[in-house]
Amino acid sequence: MNNEITTPPATIDLLDRGMSCLVKYLGVVEAEYFIAAVRRERFDYTKWQREHFDNTDLRTFVQNAANYAKSKE
Repeated sequence: MNNEITTPPATIDLLDRGMSCLVKYLGVVEAEYFIAAVRRERFDYTKWQREHFDNTDLRTFVQNAANYAKSKE
């Protein structure tokens, strides 16, 4: 059993890493559009996740995850 306490990253570090990911995969302009949309729409990630994944059966989810992981090798 692991009793180690994980300290969350500092907010600035988390924001920096998040922006780096957005810019890497979307580019600067689309990253900015994404952030503007999230702020404007008061995006609820938990609600979106439930709507997106609740209708996906487990086998399909696992297969999609495996295909994604394989594409990143």
